[in-house]
Amino acid sequence: MGRKGRKMIYKTPEEIERSRVACLLVCETLTEVGKLLRPGMTGQQIDTFAEEYIRDHGAVPGFKGLYGCPSTLLVSRNEEVVHGLPDENQVFEDGDILSIDCGTIVDEFYGDAAYTFCVGDVAEPTMELCRRTKHSLYLGIDAARQGNRVGDVSHAVQHYTERECGYGAVRELVGHGLGRNLHEAPDVPNFGKRGRGPVLKAGLIIAIEPMITLGKRSVVSREDGWTIITVDGSPAAHYEHSIAITANGAPADLMSDHRPIEEAIRNNPNLKVVDNLDEELVARYQPLVMA
Repeated sequence: MGRKGRKMIYKTPEEIERSRVACLLVCETLTEVGKLLRPGMTGQQIDTFAEEYIRDHGAVPGFKGLYGCPSTLLVSRNEEVVHGLPDENQVFEDGDILSIDCGTIVDEFYGDAAYTFCVGDVAEPTMELCRRTKHSLYLGIDAARQGNRVGDVSHAVQHYTERECGYGAVRELVGHGLGRNLHEAPDVPNFGKRGRGPVLKAGLIIAIEPMITLGKRSVVSREDGWTIITVDGSPAAHYEHSIAITANGAPADLMSDHRPIEEAIRNNPNLKVVDNLDEELVARYQPLVMA
């Protein structure tokens, strides 16, 4: 996803707020999708809904048309890791997990976030994969502080998911900087060594997005040129937040918000809630009671 040799672009407080608006619209869109999801729906249905919702709010879908992407959402089902293309043939079934990635453009700035939805009676090992993948996201965010390096974020995700949990952290796809472009420097891999990589400085916006497999980490692209799947057919989970690095080593400024998405899931009998494994850690970035 990323290219070497790019310069990191630091944002002003005003630019960070513009990106925040875009990120929050992404989460609002995913919240509304979460209210609708049920077995029997198709990827095309939720994609059409999401595009209309974004445009009705005066914004532009961030993915559609970018690099030739044909859709507003990227909907990856079960063994699909990322970049799944929603269409009428993508029919959701009981027991599916759906990693839904969304982007918007508001006032020239991109927003980006993703969430894995569990439809119906999802197998417990897959539910546990989702819980632990989501937990790794917050471990990565907690390591994203001024003066640390990208490798500290990468190591936090990899050490937990691979060393502690025995999962696979996908190597071929990475998180990224965010701003007037969807993919800016630096790349933010989900594997790496502490103390390596670019230094994190205040004003940098990055999207952290663990892509973790229940089985082996090897992936391959389908013939459509977009959908990335696990080679061994094991399910994969994907959670993403966009954050801004703050001054003086303080906790990062979380610009996206999963809380309304999770409230929609709790109120949808067709979906299963993915619990937080460390409420205190999550509350450091997203207070458990919304204002």
